[in-house]
Formats: sequence, C-alpha cells, structure tokens
Amino acid sequence: MTSPRGAISLSTPFRPAWWLSNPHLSTMWGKFFRAPPPVETQVERWDTPDGDRLDIVRTEGTPHDAHAPTFLLLHGLEGSMRSHYTAGTLHAAQQQGWQSNLLLFRTCNGKLNDAPRTYHSGETADLDCVVDRLLADRPLAPLIVAGVSLGANVLLKWLGEQGDAARARVTAATAVSAPFDLALSSAHLDRGFSRLYVWNFLASLKAKALAKIAQYPGLADPERVKAADTLWAFDDAFTAVVHGFVDAADYYYRSSSIRYLHQIRVPTLLLSARDDPFHPPHILDEVARLAAMNPHLHLEFTRRGGHVGFVEGVTPARAEYYMERRIVDFGAAQLDRRAALRPMEAPASPG
Repeated sequence: MTSPRGAISLSTPFRPAWWLSNPHLSTMWGKFFRAPPPVETQVERWDTPDGDRLDIVRTEGTPHDAHAPTFLLLHGLEGSMRSHYTAGTLHAAQQQGWQSNLLLFRTCNGKLNDAPRTYHSGETADLDCVVDRLLADRPLAPLIVAGVSLGANVLLKWLGEQGDAARARVTAATAVSAPFDLALSSAHLDRGFSRLYVWNFLASLKAKALAKIAQYPGLADPERVKAADTLWAFDDAFTAVVHGFVDAADYYYRSSSIRYLHQIRVPTLLLSARDDPFHPPHILDEVARLAAMNPHLHLEFTRRGGHVGFVEGVTPARAEYYMERRIVDFGAAQLDRRAALRPMEAPASPG
C-alpha cells in the first residue's frame, strides 16, 4: 500500500474483508447487501446562476459551534442519497461533529432539471456555486470536501482549476476511486465482467437523455442515444453534444482530473484500490509519478478494495467500511495540522 505522504493518519490500516475474494464482490457488496445507518436529513433546493436549481441533502441539526467544520460529499455516476456509501459517509462526518451535506448533481434527485443540460465528469460550475453558498452560510467553519468516483474526478478537476485560490476555501479534500483518465476508464469498462456496470449505467443514462431531448427537441439525436451500447458511444452521442465538446474524446481529455493534479494546492488524499475494475491498474502508477512532484497530494493505493468498496470485517454480519472512516480521519488530521501551524496571536499591549 502506498502510504499517505505528509499526513497524520488516525485510521488503522485498511484490512480487506477475507470473504470478498475478488474486486467485483468488493465493488458490489455495499450496493446489494449493506444496510446503511439511519441519517436524519432535509433537502434544500438552491438556485444556480444559469436559472436551474440544485438539491442539497443536509443532515439535521447544525452544530451549535459556528467553528465546527462543514462537510460536503460529491457522489458518483448516477448516484444519489440511495447510494450505499452516501448515508454512511454523512453519518461518519456527523458523528465527528461536522455539519454534513451531499450535492445531488442535476437529474440525480429523481427529477428532470430545467436547463438544457445535465451533469458530467468535468462539470465544476455547480460545485463552485455550492462551495460559495456553504462558506457564506457558515463563514467561520472550515470546509472539508470528499468526492467518490465521478464526484472524485469533479473534485480534483475543480481543485486544480482553483489552484492557490482553493487554500482560502477548502481545508482538506479526499478523492475516492477517482477515474483520473476518463478515456482509459471508458475503454477498460468495456472489457469482460465490467460490461455489467456499463449496462447498468446506460439503462439510467439513456432514459434521462431521451427525456431531456423530449424536453428540448433538437438538443441531440435520440436515435444515436438509443443505439449507444458503450459509455464512449453514449458520451459521443449525448454528453459531448449537449455540453459543448467536439466529441467523446474531447470530453474525456478536457475533463480528466489527471491533467489537473499538478495544480492542486489543498491537502488532498487520493484513495484508490489497485484492483478497481473501473480503470486499468497502470493509471495509478502514472498518478503516483505526478503526485511525487506535488506535496499537497497524499496517496493511499491499496492492493485490494474494488471500486468504492473498501469493505472490512471478520464476517459479513460485522462488515465495516474503511472509506468512510478514512475520509473523516484525513479531514480531522488536516484540521489538527492547520491548528498546530496557526501562529499564536500576539497578546494585546497593556493600556
């Protein structure tokens, strides 16, 4: 395992569940067998600069301490509050005393949004808008952000775009199972058993795309969308067309977070498994090479874990989820580090 560089680790090391013998089982366990912890939430709808609206899931009970951290989670492709990791992560952050939030990307609230667009792996304007609102709502609170899968790519791209400006906005970030190179991930998912994930995604993505085309006739070619049998074909027929890219290759190139890693200036944990079935293992070697030149990036590349899996526990009945604990521990460690580095305020002069 590649250890986090320069960070205080509060977690015990990841111990993969012995009873999940391959990466696909690790990936699918939470979706099919996990009972997520109960979390009291409310949904707020926030206006966007382009006249649309975003749904933000917020845990009930804002901390009384105005300095208590704010936490924001970004979900993966076609994720929602029903995703197996969202309630667990919000619960872990809430238990830490943080005010916790989940950004639902457009169309991921179960409704068709109003604007002639949806969401994609490189769309960062909505994240920027939500960060501004969270900071305005709780100006004394440090902000900690985590992204999962597609949400991890969005987060890393946004942090890179922000560069030095992010230091004043975000204290710590964690990217879990980021695809890093979207073209490589798309091609990798078209092989072998991983095709099952593609079929599952396409069923939902194509239904939404056709509904959006019906809402805005002429937005894209519905026949091309219907015929898409790979993520690349879908993104070429819909995502690229609707969001202003030349084609899928252009979308993947301009949106891949690996191009932005060198610009990140906020302590950021990259948590990925080498057996992740969503991307080829060698991409993590390239990420490690780039991260070696950026002291703000902390790597934790485990040998096992699958995609957004990281399941632990001596038996299935006692399963635990390392990802959620690690997100909170990394954020807490960076808060402690920032407090330790903050210069002592000079005492006021008498009289």
